[in-house]
Amino acid sequence: MASQTEIVPQAKGNPQAIGWTEISVPLFDGMVHWPGDPPVRIQRTADIDLGDSHTLSEISMGSHSGTHIDAPRHFLRQGLGIDRMPAEATVGIARVIEIRDTVLVRAEELLAHRIRRGERILLKTRNSGAAWWIKEFTGDFVSISLEAADFLARRGVRAVGIDYLSIGGYRADGKKVHQVLLEAGIWLIEGLDLSRVSQGKYHLVCLPLRLKEGDGAPARAFVRRA
Repeated sequence: MASQTEIVPQAKGNPQAIGWTEISVPLFDGMVHWPGDPPVRIQRTADIDLGDSHTLSEISMGSHSGTHIDAPRHFLRQGLGIDRMPAEATVGIARVIEIRDTVLVRAEELLAHRIRRGERILLKTRNSGAAWWIKEFTGDFVSISLEAADFLARRGVRAVGIDYLSIGGYRADGKKVHQVLLEAGIWLIEGLDLSRVSQGKYHLVCLPLRLKEGDGAPARAFVRRA
């Protein structure tokens, strides 16, 4: 299993370190990707160890590979591009919610968590424990049901994240789930690994590459207990 990085900057004047835990997955050649999307290819084109003056890599992949953020443009014809995402959409206080259902994120389970308008919600499912580390795509990952998407849209949350390649399911309602959330102005973080964090409130920092008019972009994400 690939390991995560934990960033522990030293707090000036404070003997105790403030720890940030990475919740994004590493990008690597041949990693799992959505069926039909371009594969992830990372190849060295120059290498100091082979006598070159420098080391350089060529990267080729779809814009929704690994940990990434969906822009409204991904499913909405007139939607905003990823370059117009406000930083506050995915930077600030977020809440990790552990989902017990092993099939779907359902509205009934979310209701118990009293989700409020403007919250950033990260959904931790069984995906974090295994799905990411299997090289082949698995279509039975836990996704958000259409009813749960409607619930989150009505609640008016700011951002929703999940721990596999898509918020919506592979076999049913995937497109509609995206449309419901994106039409409600909710920014979507997909491809998280929440295996090292537990339920609760966190400071979240998650920002995408600034691709002009992009439908989405790879991102890196960190959390720290609030």
